[in-house]
Amino acid sequence: MKFRYSARTKGGELQVGYIEAPARDAAASILGTHELFILSLETVEKPKWYQGIVFYFTRVRRKDLAIFTRQFATMLEAKISIHDTLNTLYYQTPNRTLREAVFEIAADIDAGVSLSQALEKHENIFFEFFVHLIQSAEVTGQVERAMGFLADYLEREMLLMGKVKNALIYPIFVVALAIVVGGILIGLVFPQITPLFAEAQTELPLITKVFLALGVFLNDWWLIVVIFVIALIVILLNYLRTEEGKAVGDEMILNAPFMGALFKKLYVARFAEIGSVLIKGGIPIAQAIEISGHTLGSALYREMLHDIAEGVRRGELMSQAFGKYGKFFPPIVTQMVAVGEQTGKVDEMFLRVAAFYGREVENIVSNLIELIQPVLMVVVGGLVGLLFAAILLPIYNLVQVIR
Repeated sequence: MKFRYSARTKGGELQVGYIEAPARDAAASILGTHELFILSLETVEKPKWYQGIVFYFTRVRRKDLAIFTRQFATMLEAKISIHDTLNTLYYQTPNRTLREAVFEIAADIDAGVSLSQALEKHENIFFEFFVHLIQSAEVTGQVERAMGFLADYLEREMLLMGKVKNALIYPIFVVALAIVVGGILIGLVFPQITPLFAEAQTELPLITKVFLALGVFLNDWWLIVVIFVIALIVILLNYLRTEEGKAVGDEMILNAPFMGALFKKLYVARFAEIGSVLIKGGIPIAQAIEISGHTLGSALYREMLHDIAEGVRRGELMSQAFGKYGKFFPPIVTQMVAVGEQTGKVDEMFLRVAAFYGREVENIVSNLIELIQPVLMVVVGGLVGLLFAAILLPIYNLVQVIR
């Protein structure tokens, strides 16, 4: 079972997080061994199926978080206190979920909780990278600078991911539309013309026979087909939410002929930028690598970066640790990291890697947008041509027989 806890250390520091244990007493015992004074310990219930739908419509999007972070950074740079900044942002934030979180964060800060600890309570909104960078900035007294870094990062990420999504939306929409139109033709039109061909007793082309048989099947069993497809989609989505499913999905994407190269460069660019910001903010290198892995959204890269971080903790050279995963981290990454280790400027090397692969991703996306339209026209045109050929060829043969 999974439990959410809040506790205080011997020094009075507040800690909030999750713990896995077979029972509540076992969870309390584990926390006790870490010398934590438990304030609350609650079971995390498995979400109902409809809660995912509700969360989708009420979630805090990256765009909302980017705007919030930019406003936060601007007000802090103007030397407005965190308390007054949060109170102002509460009234300026349109997203209801984020506005409620801002209210709770302000209340926690008024109660003496640090900003990073208050943010950590809302991990569904403020991801690990966000919290750790603020936590590090609190030690050095540069929270406003850290907020500026976060705002820049979120805006760049939003711009980059927006380009990737826009490049993928068009082909997905066209292919889905072609499938729907093809299904309507096969399921509704072909069964209507089947009696005509049967009465004519003409030899039908193979392609027409295939489409006619498929049309009869869909016309008779369409309800079962629809139920089967919906059930298959639900099962697939549930599987992809599991750790194994996420790993399988990531592997399929990263091994895809064209999209694999795009996503590898995208993940490397995001990792390098996050790692650079964290290291520059004072986070130890191994911890920065691991946090970056949790932020990318890829199960495979998370496992790889965790292994690399463990290698660095054991005293292994970072360049050697990256070299073990040459398929996912190109040689230029290993070489730049090696230079960073020699010069003591790992954060700068990471930033250069991020800039290089960021440009690579933009170039690939631009080329993808230019190439995808003619390719889709050929593919969809070919499918439409097959459908019309299946109808017109037997009609042409019938006319020839009549003559």
